[in-house]
Amino acid sequence: MNQNYPFVNPPLPYDYDALEPYIDTGTMILHHDAHLQTYVDNLNKLLRDYPQFQMMTLTGLIQNLDSLPYEIAEGVKNNAGGVYNHIMYFNQLTPAENYKEMDGKLLEMTQQRFGSADALRAELKKAALSVFGSGNAWLVTDRNGTLQVVTTKNQDNPFASGLRPILIIDVWEHAYYLKHYNKRAEYIDDFFQVIDWEKVGERLS
Repeated sequence: MNQNYPFVNPPLPYDYDALEPYIDTGTMILHHDAHLQTYVDNLNKLLRDYPQFQMMTLTGLIQNLDSLPYEIAEGVKNNAGGVYNHIMYFNQLTPAENYKEMDGKLLEMTQQRFGSADALRAELKKAALSVFGSGNAWLVTDRNGTLQVVTTKNQDNPFASGLRPILIIDVWEHAYYLKHYNKRAEYIDDFFQVIDWEKVGERLS
């Protein structure tokens, strides 16, 4: 997340159809090429006339919203969050044939905090289902390095609360509606089939 203005929409690290049948091709095209691109475009428009903030990274913008002028602060929060959250979301997924269960430090910390990997999945699903309207569920580490499951609304980001996100479940309807309609629970179950737990573990480093 070290890029800065002008921000770009990075290509997916796999083909649009690579997550079939769990996340469908149409959703991936719409989600990446339309929704994420819109956040990128909007963020660039907001910063175009503010060169003093154009060297700030996505994380820098999210963590320093109080330093931004009032007239762009809310828009930057929403759109920088949208860019960060979506890039993180897409980069933590992998084709089902490459799926591997979590291991190493992530598994050890998961067992200490939640009891088992299955218990963590259950906690994440519960949190994702609890989000009213649009938002995200997250696996984060807190200031003590402890794993926590939290939720945020819209495109808010746990960075703003001093937490470090390592996994995101996007529960905006555009993430699943073409395939699952309003059945969010089905989407979450499918999402768990294509998580790249190795990538999530790397985010602990």
